[in-house]
Amino acid sequence: MTHRILITEFMDEAALELLAGCAVRYEPALHGDRDALLAAAADVDALIVRNQTAVDEAVLAAAPKLRAVGRLGVGLDNIDLDACAARNIAVLPATGANAVSVAEYVIGTAMVLLRGAYFATEAVAAGDWPRGKLSAGGEIFGKTLGLVGFGTIAAAVAVRAKALGMGVSAYDPHRPADDAAWSGVARETNLRALLAAADVISLHVPLTAETRNLIGAAALAGMKPSAVLINTARGGIVDEAALVAALKDGWLAGAALDVFAAEPLKAEAGRMFDGVPNLILTPHVAGVTTESNVRVSAITAENVLRALG
Repeated sequence: MTHRILITEFMDEAALELLAGCAVRYEPALHGDRDALLAAAADVDALIVRNQTAVDEAVLAAAPKLRAVGRLGVGLDNIDLDACAARNIAVLPATGANAVSVAEYVIGTAMVLLRGAYFATEAVAAGDWPRGKLSAGGEIFGKTLGLVGFGTIAAAVAVRAKALGMGVSAYDPHRPADDAAWSGVARETNLRALLAAADVISLHVPLTAETRNLIGAAALAGMKPSAVLINTARGGIVDEAALVAALKDGWLAGAALDVFAAEPLKAEAGRMFDGVPNLILTPHVAGVTTESNVRVSAITAENVLRALG
């Protein structure tokens, strides 16, 4: 029997070739057409998605033959896990495949935010020469990295941070204290203490009822005014309005958001970030590079083929 697979977001071409023995419908823009998506799901055995496709009750009801959902990435908040489990549908994230990409993003972005010299292109080109103003930037060496969540990606960040001479602390009540990954990483059992001590805070937790707005006004006020915050995890973990206020009022030195409470970020919502100092916004790409796309796509294809048997 030929398995039918529907792919609703972009995937590496080489990985598509791994699925050559299946009847594959590859429509990387289908996630944006809800009615067409529901119609296309009617006879598929597997779905392959990224984070823009909502695999919810309606999609599952429209796909009575569905046996597997391959996730081109690791976040699962766009997939109704309970509904999938009730239907015995395997949900297959590409665990670890984009860890290097996210880890490099975090470290590179931390350096940019701490140094504060990389937003001067326009001024330098105009002859303003703001050398004095930009001579107070900081080094990453000797700073403390605070990781909120200590899974595979955060552990990859920790390895790179330690190699650059950073001290690393992490808060993760769900990771056993005797896990070997804690080697060289201080295990912090109090989130407020972690936030108060860190020079760079990087978020690595899923979006749940417990973590929604985890980093709000109170948490931001408890950080060092010289600290920088990086969120590559999920939108909704950071209270965006509170972050804007913290940056404008000098409670926090800088921040980078790769994820937002509503994605894609629309122009109207994005106006709140106008004029905010030392802020980097990117469109949910921390884990997406040429190399990671190859790895993520191949692992997802293999996962789906294995689940279909």
